[in-house]
Amino acid sequence: MIDSEKFVIVFLAVIRVRATAAPLNPIFTQEEFEFYLFDSESKLLLTNKKGNDAAEAAAGKLGILRATVDFSDPSFDVFIDLLSASGCCGKASVDRVFNDASDVALFLHTSGTTSRPKGVPLTQHNLAASVRNIRMAYRLNETDSTLVVLPLFHVHGLIAGLLSSFSAGAAVALPASSRFSASNFWAEMRAAGATWYTAVPTIHQILLDRHAAAPEQDYPKLRFIRSCSAWLPPAVLAGLEAVFGAPVLESYAMTEAAHLIASNPLPEDGLRKPGSVGMPVGQHMAILDEDGAVQPPGTAGEVCIRGPNVVKGYKNNPEANVAAFLFGWFHTGDVGCMDDDGYIHLVGRIKELINRGGEKISPIEVDAVLLSHPAVAQAVAFGVPDKKYGEEINCAIILRKGAVIDVEEVARHCRKNLAPFKVPKRIFVAESLPKTATGKIKRQMVAELFVLPAEESKAAA
Repeated sequence: MIDSEKFVIVFLAVIRVRATAAPLNPIFTQEEFEFYLFDSESKLLLTNKKGNDAAEAAAGKLGILRATVDFSDPSFDVFIDLLSASGCCGKASVDRVFNDASDVALFLHTSGTTSRPKGVPLTQHNLAASVRNIRMAYRLNETDSTLVVLPLFHVHGLIAGLLSSFSAGAAVALPASSRFSASNFWAEMRAAGATWYTAVPTIHQILLDRHAAAPEQDYPKLRFIRSCSAWLPPAVLAGLEAVFGAPVLESYAMTEAAHLIASNPLPEDGLRKPGSVGMPVGQHMAILDEDGAVQPPGTAGEVCIRGPNVVKGYKNNPEANVAAFLFGWFHTGDVGCMDDDGYIHLVGRIKELINRGGEKISPIEVDAVLLSHPAVAQAVAFGVPDKKYGEEINCAIILRKGAVIDVEEVARHCRKNLAPFKVPKRIFVAESLPKTATGKIKRQMVAELFVLPAEESKAAA
């Protein structure tokens, strides 16, 4: 609701006075704002001077106070006191406020890619632990600088990009347009003297496409490139390293862990394993079966974690808490295995695994084969109900610009590289795919967009 550097100032001010910041995506609908404002039990809506009609309407309907943040006068200090009727307090009273480690500093929601978004109250202690883990994993220090192109209403941009840099005394730049721009990215990186950046696979792919269409004369020398929030196709990883000349560190994170869970190390710190999300960072991890037994290396199970960065429980969601907090561990909902070196290899979300006649198929594996075809830019495999097998595999793809292929060619490619029972039965060619604000494909929404309309059309015929 508040742009770029103004958001940073307001966010830090809110958590400084023991209040809770609950940043929201400014493009939500009124209905979405109503859900998030109600679920977070928000008491005050802050927007910039332009305001936000949908958010303000939602706040008005819920009886939530509204205020605007005005930075037009640099000498004017604004203090907001939620506890007093006057709505204003002096600087002296703020100075007497001391934060407690158990204070809920940040309230976010899960992305909701597999279920209704769940409220995640992250404490000052959670944030401090995660920031420390990120700073140490990547050896961030005062000589570093980064351009944060991810939205600050998500943990990836807010914690991995912004707060971790601040904790290391490093510099942070924000895009002039307040959002990622492929055409301006490298100019802004150079202007910031950036030494690294973190992004989702979608952005990495866009940067490679931009290079292919309009390469820069030279690229800044980076210590590393970080990828997180979704699976990174091997071809994209190889392309990033070949074109931009920096090691790519795949990592694993989620909101409930205040972002970072695991990461591949810097080259000087250990072996990088493409396709793996690396080793646990600053927390304990185990691969458990359904009965809570630890699985040996190479055996798949649910990835479970515990540590100072991990949330203690979802807000007002006892059913989710019972399911997620078992055997003394937080259950991530991800299926994976740990190899002999302690590196994690993810298979997919438990709820997204496709059960075809008793065979559990990872959609990520099918995605990888689809993306290995040179004409395919984006791909997503998903399960659909099937009378014979229980579930059948379908997929949707987006072709690269200028590519002309038929669906049968893609099917042949799949038959050549996948076991017969893993080959998609139907392939849809799409112009776009539903995604979250951070670029994750909403796998479970794809069936609604492609399969149901196709079935309705077939029935009508």
